[in-house]
Amino acid sequence: MDDETTRVVGHNLIVISHKEDTLLDIARRFNIGYNEIVNANPDLDPWLPGEGQRVLVPNQFILPDAPHKGIVINLAELRLYYYPKPQKGQRQQVITHPLGIGREGWTTPVGKTQIIAKKKDPTWTPPASIIAEHLEKGDPLPKVVPAGPDNPLGAYAMRLGLPGYLLHGTNRPFGVGMRVSHGCIRLFPEDIEHLFGIVPVNTPVEILYQPYKAALHNNKLYLEAHPIQDDMDSREGNNMTPMVSAILKAQDHILSDDDWPFAEAIVRNQDGVARVVNQTNVDIVEDVWFVHVGLTQDARTKVGQALSSLNADFWPMQDAAEGEVLIGPFDSQQQADQMKKEVIQLVDVSVWVSLVSSEAL
Repeated sequence: MDDETTRVVGHNLIVISHKEDTLLDIARRFNIGYNEIVNANPDLDPWLPGEGQRVLVPNQFILPDAPHKGIVINLAELRLYYYPKPQKGQRQQVITHPLGIGREGWTTPVGKTQIIAKKKDPTWTPPASIIAEHLEKGDPLPKVVPAGPDNPLGAYAMRLGLPGYLLHGTNRPFGVGMRVSHGCIRLFPEDIEHLFGIVPVNTPVEILYQPYKAALHNNKLYLEAHPIQDDMDSREGNNMTPMVSAILKAQDHILSDDDWPFAEAIVRNQDGVARVVNQTNVDIVEDVWFVHVGLTQDARTKVGQALSSLNADFWPMQDAAEGEVLIGPFDSQQQADQMKKEVIQLVDVSVWVSLVSSEAL
């Protein structure tokens, strides 16, 4: 983060899909949840987007309107933000991961709490309500599910001060970025492992619900809207009041008459993509091509170890995630595609031909 007032982080980008890709494959490699990538790409089939399709990776976020302290969870966007305590002389960092949360009828509660315990290889004792639900479906559960591949808590769990609620991994990662749990908060296995190692016990946790966000960044107003959750929100239709409130917190005046239709479209579409006012299309620099490695630690490590073998330039991005690798630039998509093939052959991980936003350059 640039300073304490920063409210917008990251950058959006376009990747060119492989033949074998699903949107979920791409999402996980870029630390994006299922709903996030599907809502950002409404014209693509999530399971068969096809080869050579432009896939928007919505990796720019307006930070929730909450203190930059501990863990902040925004249920509306199914995303967690962790603000580790900075060392003296260092800038504040924010770490963000997608979540799976409670489905309708098992709503994850809002409120302030803290991490009260951490457990590697947890067992799971399902509550009576979940045991009854499984019995009704003809899928009985044991009284205690041992640690291992069949445990829905995954390999790591962090207990919240809210009785019965955890941050945990999962043995079903496709549910991250969706409302599918019984109220607990699940993360990709690699994300909970990361947090487990750096989040101390007693870290404060704030769970909130903010579907509409606004913030000033580089003298531009950004807006972002996520789908309304009916069991969390009694508003009907495209109620603009929460967006107006968010805008007035970001700046000291309401939008002009010329800008108002844009805000209405953001609220109507609810695609979760952060956009600059009156900039309908995401800010992507065309015809300057790169190869992107994704954001998983495994891929970044493998490519990092092979850098000396690649006859390529590496672009120093602005607003980059820690360790984010961008190879290029290239004058054509064909040149970038050739480098992509060389990287895949060398390190045996998927990488993507990509276009990035002007902010990243």
